[in-house]
Amino acid sequence: MLKKYLIAFFISMVPLIELRGAIPYTQVLGLPLIQSYIICILGNMLPVPIIYLFARKVLEWGCDKPVIGKFFTWCLQKGEKGGQKLQAKAGRGLFVALLLFVGIPLPGTGAWTGTLAASILDMDFKSTVAAVMLGVLLAGVIMMVLSLLGVNIF
Repeated sequence: MLKKYLIAFFISMVPLIELRGAIPYTQVLGLPLIQSYIICILGNMLPVPIIYLFARKVLEWGCDKPVIGKFFTWCLQKGEKGGQKLQAKAGRGLFVALLLFVGIPLPGTGAWTGTLAASILDMDFKSTVAAVMLGVLLAGVIMMVLSLLGVNIF
C-alpha cells in the first residue's frame, strides 16, 4: 500500500497532472480518500517554493539553448499568459484570483502554472504560497467530490 501512496505522491508533483490526476488514481486503486487527499496535497505543494524561487530564472536561462530552448520558451510563455490573465481579471484581488486559478481543476491551471505566473508578476513569496496552498486544497476537495460521485474526468 505504501508503494501506491508513493506513486500518488509523485503523480501529484507532475506538472499539468498534479492532484487532478493523483486523487482519481487513488480512488481507482481503492485507497482511503482522506489519506489520499493528504498525500496528494503534500505532493502537489512540495515543488511550489522551488518553482517560485528558481523556475523563472531557469526558464529564462534556457530559452536560447539549442535542445531545450523551445520547451523552456513554451513554459515561460505559458506562465506569462497565466500571469497576464490573472492580472487582467484580478486587479487588486490578485490573491483571490490566484487561489481560484489554482483551485478550479481545469487543464493548464494548477500549482505549477499558478506559482510560475505569480513569480512572473512579482507577487511576494508568502502570499503566493498561501494562495496556491488554498487553491490546492480547493482543487483537492473538488476532485474528491468528483471521485466520490464517480465522475469520469479523463
